[in-house]
This record gives sequence, C-alpha cells and structure tokens, in this order.
Amino acid sequence: MCTTCGCGTGEVRIEGEAAHHDHDHGHGHTHDHVHADGTTHSHEHGHDHGHAHSHAHPHDEAAQHSHAPGVSAKRMVQIEQEILAKNNAYAHENRQSLAERGIFALNLVSSPGSGKTTLLCKTISMLGAQALAVIEGDQQTSQDAQRIRATGAQAIQINTGKGCHLDAHMVGHAMQQLRLQDDSLLMIENVGNLVCPAAFDLGEAHKVVILSVTEGEDKPIKYPDMFRAASLMLLNKIDLLPHLNFDVAGAIAFARQVNPQIRVIQVSATSGAGMDEWLTFLREGLAAAHGARQETVDQLKQRIAALEAQLQRP
Repeated sequence: MCTTCGCGTGEVRIEGEAAHHDHDHGHGHTHDHVHADGTTHSHEHGHDHGHAHSHAHPHDEAAQHSHAPGVSAKRMVQIEQEILAKNNAYAHENRQSLAERGIFALNLVSSPGSGKTTLLCKTISMLGAQALAVIEGDQQTSQDAQRIRATGAQAIQINTGKGCHLDAHMVGHAMQQLRLQDDSLLMIENVGNLVCPAAFDLGEAHKVVILSVTEGEDKPIKYPDMFRAASLMLLNKIDLLPHLNFDVAGAIAFARQVNPQIRVIQVSATSGAGMDEWLTFLREGLAAAHGARQETVDQLKQRIAALEAQLQRP
C-alpha cells in the first residue's frame, strides 16, 4: 500500500481467478491463499520467485502502520522504501520479460473521467490488425474491460478494492494470463488517480498522462510527480474547447515547467483530431521494441557462433 493515502486494505481480484490472495509486504513476503475448494495455506519466502506472480497486492502492513500512533516518520519512510523496492524488483522482471519478446508497454495514467477508455477504444479501432492487449485497473467492476473486448481486443480486469493504483506484482500476474504476442502492444490503463501511480513502476516503456480539457489547466503543477514521471501528455477531448474556458498554452507551459522534456499531443477520440500523431508515437515505439529484441537475438546468435567456432578448434 502507499503510506501517503492509506490505500490497499481491500481485496485485489484479477479476472479469471478462482482464488484470492492477500499479501503482507512488511516482512518476508508472506501470502495467505484461499482456494476454490475452501482450503487455506500460507507461504513465507523471499522475493525471488522468478516471474510467477501471485494475485493480490494490498500492502497490508503499511495500512496498519500508516495511521498507527507512535510510528515515527523515519519508520514510515522505511516502510515506503521497502514497498517501492519490492515493487521495483517486480517491475524489473516485467520489463525484462517484455523486452525479450519485443512488446511495447505503456502505462496510461490520469484523473477519473479523463477519457482513457474511450481513447483506448478509438486507438484500437484505428490500429486495425496490430496485435495488442489491455490490462484494465479499477477499484471495482469490469465495465472498462468489457468495453475493450467489444472492440475485438483481449483485455483483463484488475480490481484493486480500496487500492488507488496498480503495482508491478499485479501487472506481472495479469501478463501471465493474457495471450501476449511477440512484437505486440500492451496498454495498461491504471486506476484513475494522479498521485500514487506516479511512484509505482510497472515495467512499462513510458508513462502516458492524459489530461482532459474539462479539467483545470493547472493540474500539472498541482500534481507534479505524475507529470514529471510521464514521457508523454495527451491533452484529450480537444473537440470540446469551443465550449470551455481552458487555456491550452497554459496547460502545456505548466506541464513543461515540471517536466521540460515531456512531449504533448492534443487529441480527440470523438473527432479524431491528433490521433494520427498518437498512432505514430505508438508505431515508433513498437518498431523500437522490435529492433531491440532483434538486436538481442542477433547478439545471442553471434555468441553461439563464436562458442561453436572455439569448440571446433583443435
């Protein structure tokens, strides 16, 4: 859980699972597993279990400590550092797995109601035959995953309960349940929140922050960590600008005030404005992921050839 907001006390569910798993992240990574037949058993082990991810991630110990009287600020920082360190280890596993298969992964973050799912549906439609999959993150319901599947794309829903963000452990396990293709696109739609998802690396190539023109143009300086962590800002719903008092130049200036390197694309899933530029970004990322994978394959082939040559020498 994040010690900032106290989230994560609810049960996390990933679609298609027959079991629920609660995790205590304070000491030694202990799991309690409740299976479909009603039996329960516990596991206590270190962090290294390859890429076999478990299912839920409510970070219970931090929930217990976040408001506990007598807990020092130093201890709170230590708890948060432990949580993020474990998350980063899982994120490294995810990133390595994705890179080995040439999969381009994006973490889409925003406030609730920014239009992420509508934008995703439009993107999927415009990409046509491009192989892709979507991981949907919400506290409850599978409505967004159902909307994605209605486009013909595969999607899996993660419900975080009271949790306000996805983490790398949840995402890694969801990746295992998807039929991911090599050289494909993976879109992760995070829980609507501009605070906590900024701190949690999921193993993605980029965080893409979506800011709707129906929100305030000062969001980037109100939530600087998120805009600082993002590589790209999609300024969404620009078809509504004639009906709003929204300062586009001001919003972009605020974003670049906290992140001078951030790229900005103005888009509308309704009118199609800016969608070609957004699709170009995606295709360039896909090509780069494929190229990096091919380079790794070529390097391995060269090493094998060199070893074979050495073995053939008298």
